[in-house]
Amino acid sequence: MGIVPTARQMINQCFRNFSVSTAEISKCLLLAPCKENFCKSVITLHKRFMKYHSNKFGHLPKLSPQEVTNILRENEYSQEFNSPGSVKSYDSNQLASNNPTEDARSEACCLMTTGMLVGVFDGHGGPSCAQVVAKRLLHYIAACLLPPDDLQRYLQSLGNDECIKLLEEYNDKVVLTEELSELYKNSFLTFVKELSGTKTSHMDFHMKEAMERAFLRLDEDISREALQDQSGRINIETLTVAMSGAVACVAHIDGPHLHIASAGDCVGVIGVLNDGGTWVAKKLTTEHNSDNRTEVERILKEHPPNERDTVIKMERLLGQLAPLRALGDFRYKWSRDILNHIVKPYFGENSLAPHYYTPPYLTACPDVTHYRLTPRDKFLVIASDGLWDLVSPLQVVRLVGEHMSGKVTLSPFRLPRKNMRISEINKMLLQRKEGLKKKPIDTNAATHLLRNALGGTEYGIDHGKLSQLLSMPEGIVRLFRDDITISVIYFDSEYLRHCPP
Repeated sequence: MGIVPTARQMINQCFRNFSVSTAEISKCLLLAPCKENFCKSVITLHKRFMKYHSNKFGHLPKLSPQEVTNILRENEYSQEFNSPGSVKSYDSNQLASNNPTEDARSEACCLMTTGMLVGVFDGHGGPSCAQVVAKRLLHYIAACLLPPDDLQRYLQSLGNDECIKLLEEYNDKVVLTEELSELYKNSFLTFVKELSGTKTSHMDFHMKEAMERAFLRLDEDISREALQDQSGRINIETLTVAMSGAVACVAHIDGPHLHIASAGDCVGVIGVLNDGGTWVAKKLTTEHNSDNRTEVERILKEHPPNERDTVIKMERLLGQLAPLRALGDFRYKWSRDILNHIVKPYFGENSLAPHYYTPPYLTACPDVTHYRLTPRDKFLVIASDGLWDLVSPLQVVRLVGEHMSGKVTLSPFRLPRKNMRISEINKMLLQRKEGLKKKPIDTNAATHLLRNALGGTEYGIDHGKLSQLLSMPEGIVRLFRDDITISVIYFDSEYLRHCPP
């Protein structure tokens, strides 16, 4: 398309003398129509910025190795599980580019059913939608998993103010205002009541439908809460949540069964160790963007033929939005009447996209994939596109695999089970000896990925590169990297080897 050379020309012009503002450079980069061109533009930008930064911005501060490590480890978290199950532990981490970060994450174990939920959420247009979705979506999924009898028991507990917990949440740092907390609680209660009225038999349960229902219902609630609160007035706080957006990728892991629901461009990848001892990356999700021709055709079929040239323009939805599925983003879902009469007074003329004729243009419905885990499946990595823009799925899997091998040397040696043969113990000790050569700097695998994604070279970690990327001014850093959120979930191979199908 003609926009490709135009974007490149604009970027090159910007950097010939570096005489334009950061906002203008950002605008140029947004014109790049696909990730490949975007990444090329960022590489060019990075090289030229580093060449000219001493003249234009003054010298960037040089961070010491310890300062780099402190920044990388600031948001890391690890959780181990002692009870039998397919999940042994998980590591997570976040590195912000925006201030505040527009990414969010959540992890929890189901208490009234079995299994674990892990979600990564990449926001846009502000952080509020991603934070709200991270806080609420796992509860909606957990409710959809309940069989009819347990659903009734849960409802009765709410009526008796006993409130049985649905989830055991980990590392939850999002704090809601009292008003929002009450509003969301009432919305969830209404949903559970409606769910109870429709569920008659557990035999009708389908995981795909349950996860789709949770995504879509939360999205509906965000819309309803934004347009009218309990007093009948517009609540600017909930309207802001609805006008921003978030893509989401959520995995439910229960025994050998892994279901992953994805709406947008977060990615989930399984790390598989084959018989030859080499790592294989199995991608479980497909990004909903303009590179996905099936997704583009789906959207085009939902609108009249005379909109074919405007629905997807410059490789974006209505020329504006890169992900083609997302929660929130009701500027692409509500009617023109709602946008004109309710949204415009608060958000201005730009809240109505050009060529906005036959909404909705956007859906929150996820693709849901089932994957049966085997002992060869060692871990799952879910991350926002800030990671995948820098490293490939295979690179990620190899990095985590090498980290696993080195990490065993950091903890005391313990036999995984009783009555092991001498030959088996000897094999474990030899593997541990090999791992000494790969001893990682970071015990947390998500931090290990961050360090290598930002500073990795074919010769190892480049501290200078890391220091530059972590010390850039707030107004500049967004041009070189996005917010990055990573969760690495480790599987118990012995459990998977012996667990029933």
